[in-house]
Amino acid sequence: MYIFITVLLFIVCILLVMIVLVQNSKGGGLASNFQSTGQVMGVRKTTDFLEKGTWVLAAALMILSIVGAGFIPREKTDAEQSRVQQQIENVTDPTQVPTFPTTPPDSI
Repeated sequence: MYIFITVLLFIVCILLVMIVLVQNSKGGGLASNFQSTGQVMGVRKTTDFLEKGTWVLAAALMILSIVGAGFIPREKTDAEQSRVQQQIENVTDPTQVPTFPTTPPDSI
């Protein structure tokens, strides 16, 4: 599920970048190319569509980011803690004096 949400995030990001690049802050952009009166979508409708598309994609990006954070795969911490605890219990005391054999080895 996390991979699916991540792919959707990338698609939304690319579409948002494309829509923002098409727009012009001074009211031009894609809308300025449709100056003829015979167009199906007029200048005003094009800018409205681009503005609404920007808002929808921005909202989708925010929602997918929040939902994606909930689906981040996490490893079980109990197993990792038990491995750490096991290593701690198996450690020898470094201040302990080593014991040497008291009997000499048998000579042959």
